[in-house]
Amino acid sequence: MRKILTASVLGAALALSVPSFVAADGATYTTSLKQLLRADRAAFNGIPEKRLRAIAKSPEGAATGGGKLTYSAAALAARPKASGGAQWRCLTEALYFEARGETVRGQIAVAEVILNRVSSSRFPNTVCGVINQGTGKRYQCQFTYTCDGHPEAIREPAAWTRVGKVARMMLDGAPRNLAGGATYYHTTAVRPRWARQFRQTARHGVHIFYRPS
Repeated sequence: MRKILTASVLGAALALSVPSFVAADGATYTTSLKQLLRADRAAFNGIPEKRLRAIAKSPEGAATGGGKLTYSAAALAARPKASGGAQWRCLTEALYFEARGETVRGQIAVAEVILNRVSSSRFPNTVCGVINQGTGKRYQCQFTYTCDGHPEAIREPAAWTRVGKVARMMLDGAPRNLAGGATYYHTTAVRPRWARQFRQTARHGVHIFYRPS
């Protein structure tokens, strides 16, 4: 594995050289890229093989930068425990109270709706703003748990940890490709009138997703 990782990066450049340059102290230095790469190779070779394999398989890398994301409970469990600031907390709370019983795909889709709203000029431009929009106003809250009169108590720490990981990877830029660009959703337990006006884009578990036609 070490040969595979080093050959493509280092092999072709070993014979190149770097031009002379003048340092801040006025001295002139000439060095070769070969010498620099030898030093880099030595440092690279000092990394334990086990650590290299862990880096290559890291689920963190798979969830960001547009890479392929594995939608499984096992992949989510392998991620480190998540944390963050106010926006992470707001998204984690929304996923906990709205979708903690869903599959990973269902939880990600709900997160996508919230982030799609943040990206839309029709809604507030922060996660907390989107989630708390209309809270305190009768029939205007956007997420039921924010105005159902019940305290937001976290009684399932394992579920909180799971949705916290989902929130973290979505805020870190994981691809949004499960909700079909939706900015609305509801559960299968209700049939809201507004849904007739929108285009259904996806369904995951007990949630159905929509966007304006």
